[in-house]
Amino acid sequence: MKAFFEGIQSLFVDFLFLPHDALRKLELSTWFGANIINWILMGICAYYMVYWVKQLQLHKNNNEETQDTTAHSFLK
Repeated sequence: MKAFFEGIQSLFVDFLFLPHDALRKLELSTWFGANIINWILMGICAYYMVYWVKQLQLHKNNNEETQDTTAHSFLK
């Protein structure tokens, strides 16, 4: 049983955490380089939030938005 858990440890430490170790070493030389993934994800999220708000505004301008408070039976 001990070998099974050592195998799991080896899998994570030797293989699956290698990208994290590389980012940790990169942070010592450049902070922006180590956080490039975060910047990319924040940019993607910001783009889709703007897209979502534009779509909401488009539906509101076409009067397709239902704002009936009795849409749910528990609100009657």
